[in-house]
Amino acid sequence: MNDMRAALYDRYGPPEVLYVGKVPVPALQQGQVLVRVHAASVNGGELHGRAGRVRLVTGRTFPQRTGLDFAGEVAEVDPAITGLRPGDRVWGVLPRTFGSAAEYVAVRPRNLSYAPENIGLVEAASLPVGTTAITALRAKARLKAGERLLVRGAAGGVGSIAVQLGKALGAHVTALAGSKNLGFVRGLGADEAHSYATTGPSDLGRFDVVMDTVGTEHRAFRRLLAPGGRMVSIAFDLDHMAASLGYLLASTVHGPGRVRFFSGNPQHDLLAELAGHVESGAIRPVVDTVHPLSGIADAHRALEAGGVRGKHVIQVV
Repeated sequence: MNDMRAALYDRYGPPEVLYVGKVPVPALQQGQVLVRVHAASVNGGELHGRAGRVRLVTGRTFPQRTGLDFAGEVAEVDPAITGLRPGDRVWGVLPRTFGSAAEYVAVRPRNLSYAPENIGLVEAASLPVGTTAITALRAKARLKAGERLLVRGAAGGVGSIAVQLGKALGAHVTALAGSKNLGFVRGLGADEAHSYATTGPSDLGRFDVVMDTVGTEHRAFRRLLAPGGRMVSIAFDLDHMAASLGYLLASTVHGPGRVRFFSGNPQHDLLAELAGHVESGAIRPVVDTVHPLSGIADAHRALEAGGVRGKHVIQVV
């Protein structure tokens, strides 16, 4: 077991730069677990990375990899690690790097947990990003039962989980999504659903919590906060990066209704909590399309086209 298949690209560009090539299987280091990946999903950050929009972070060394989260089976364990054995079903997120769209990943136990028992691993791969919704709503916004929650981008990978989690926490959930997805987000539990095409911020009421997965119009949506309201954003406008980041940073310091911005780095406890929500039935996986590893470019292209419902999943095994 020397080489493995992995999704790669040798230059920044459109989805067509992606291909499946051979790279060495990760050498198991002290304190690590080697996971045979069954499936991974495509996240928005990977699109920006592949396109070169964050090259100050990703650098200019090629080939580069893609894929952030994963679901699979333990293949090998450092003997010093207890509680994990070959064959265990696990899921997780790579720690601030890409490379899960491959046959194997090596991670530390804190970056994974047991996968939910009531769903398959391909479905499970659509969900680790759901830890972002848990952090946003429970830890950052401290959403309470009976409060009014607005979710922007409610049909997407994080938004679709935020809608379900908001209902599980007892909130009244209003979803903003594309017009073709209104019935879909209502099916996830949204009490109200509105189309971006026909409903602007001024057409909406007041909310205790606004969760933004889109990254634009922060100022307009911040104005919708009721007294004591909280806004959490997991995205910013890359086309106007300086202004967008400047506003987000200023809003954390000045004025009421502060905008809390964060980039998720989920670890074991959050992943285990998410698994509990899935096993209880509070959160279900939402898979738009399953693509083979050889279809990685198609998956990136489909996510860029918009209109996604949940996640595009890459099946490796």
